[in-house]
Amino acid sequence: MTTVVDRWDIHPEHRWLRGERPAAPVEFDETQGVWNVYGHAECLTALNDHTTFSSDLARLLPVGVDSSLTEGDLSQMDPPVHRKYRNLVSRAFTPRLVAAMESRVVDITRELLDRVDGAPALELASDLAYPLPVIVIAELLGVPASDRDLFRGWADDVIESFSGFSFLDDSEQGQKDIQDATARLRPLLDYMAAQLAERRRRPQDDLLSQLAEAEIDGERLTDNEIVNFANILLVTGHITTTMTLGNTVLCLDANPGQTAKVRADRSLVPGAIEEALRVLSPSAALARGTTTDVRIGGVEIPKDQIVMLWLAAANRDPLRFPDPEVYDPARDPNPHFGFGRGVHFCVGAGLARLEAKVALNALLDRFPVLRTDPERPPTFFPTPDMVGVNTLHLLTS
Repeated sequence: MTTVVDRWDIHPEHRWLRGERPAAPVEFDETQGVWNVYGHAECLTALNDHTTFSSDLARLLPVGVDSSLTEGDLSQMDPPVHRKYRNLVSRAFTPRLVAAMESRVVDITRELLDRVDGAPALELASDLAYPLPVIVIAELLGVPASDRDLFRGWADDVIESFSGFSFLDDSEQGQKDIQDATARLRPLLDYMAAQLAERRRRPQDDLLSQLAEAEIDGERLTDNEIVNFANILLVTGHITTTMTLGNTVLCLDANPGQTAKVRADRSLVPGAIEEALRVLSPSAALARGTTTDVRIGGVEIPKDQIVMLWLAAANRDPLRFPDPEVYDPARDPNPHFGFGRGVHFCVGAGLARLEAKVALNALLDRFPVLRTDPERPPTFFPTPDMVGVNTLHLLTS
């Protein structure tokens, strides 16, 4: 897998993508004032201990974030509150309901690929990997899937603005960056608020209407909580599948021998996706805050410290994965952190896996040839805490 990383110069600062390992599984970054965790065992410990490693970081950030933006944000909550909010949406992603969505996912995939059928090339993100999950999550929420071009612009703004480490910069520029990010988020918030107002007037059979009627401990959710909740579902509900499918195709392109095996034996398709989640993990890092002094990886981390869990590095830890640089769709076991772990395990992981499986099978069925276009190299999300294809031009002949 070093070949695909080097060929396209994917995140040059992420040395673990190139077979290099940090000197220790836990290191302190004096420049940013955070503790970086790289080891698989150490990340697993932190992900499974939400009491010690809290997701509520607002109290520790040097840059103030408007609290109205975090109300209803599952990613910033700890149990028991997190569990109550998660239960509201997890009912829409049960294995039974996800399985029932498969026929619709197949239909959408076919319709999207019909538009490029016979063309000598396609751009995977815009032709399939982006619109497929957006249409699915939009239909689930009940917002018009025809607005997906708007969603993509807004989602890109959110990802570029709030990803990375701007929240650690307490300078005047850091404050300005957060203010600019908040302004870029506003159109999406206003859009979803209008959709919610319509549901309150005329409820429909969709998730947004269900949230409008939902209660926690006998109290209805506020409009702001619902809007933030729905926005997170819309953004994260598509970006994970978009990057997972793109990264999987890129991995297969770099490993023609494995591609031949997957084409010949479609039972390897799920493994091809899981292995791509390991070697090119879309969510490269998660932030946590310590609530007490804790010892991890042989290092003492004091209370009230920001900890960055580098899941992408943990997924290449040779202490957990034999030959971690090798892309092997048949790898078993494969305990990667592609969808996180613990109480914050991605609620839509089952749907993302279904979408990626259907889409990859459809691509292999329809195109005997799929290879990267050397004249138009892929582009990647520029943020350091995400590893994913943004555009991927493929030749089909």
